Amino acid sequence: MLITVSGPPGSGKSTNAAGLADALDLDHVSGGDIFREMAAEHDMTPVEFNEFAEEDPQIDRDLDRRLHEIATDRDSVVLESRLAGWLAADHADFRFWFDAPIAVRAERIAEREGKPVDRAKAETERREASERKRYREYYDIDIDDLSIYDAAYNTARWSPDRFLDVLVATVEAYDPDSDEGKAPIEGVSYDF
Repeated sequence: MLITVSGPPGSGKSTNAAGLADALDLDHVSGGDIFREMAAEHDMTPVEFNEFAEEDPQIDRDLDRRLHEIATDRDSVVLESRLAGWLAADHADFRFWFDAPIAVRAERIAEREGKPVDRAKAETERREASERKRYREYYDIDIDDLSIYDAAYNTARWSPDRFLDVLVATVEAYDPDSDEGKAPIEGVSYDF
């Protein structure tokens, strides 16, 4: 089973994707981890690397090619990245979108990265604007279009343990033999 988890920074993608993979005995691959490794290789913060990627499209293309290959070549994985649902397309058995209000996401990021909340909020807004621009320019993806997802959740509404219960129940209720209501992704060209 291929499950994708997407959403903006601080939405709980990594925590919940890892928990879901563990609960369902699947592998977990994080696009964010891969991106942060690439940023560190260039001696940049993720925000700086995002802005650098605006000038060098090959950065996104390399990351997205790797994620697309994982999505199309592997089974039994929870693939987590902002574009995972788009990159996996119809190969995904189930596509999740997570979100939360920017104030909640900024607090989570600030706590995780040990920085002031106002700085985390400003960096997150810059990062999202940069990514939104690149996704539209490179792949004609409107990241705000949630129609491709099977379920979208506001992660601020549950505690982490309770939310994991919701996710597992959602996947367990999924009928893989039914394509009824599944949103195919049409008209998007991935030129890596």
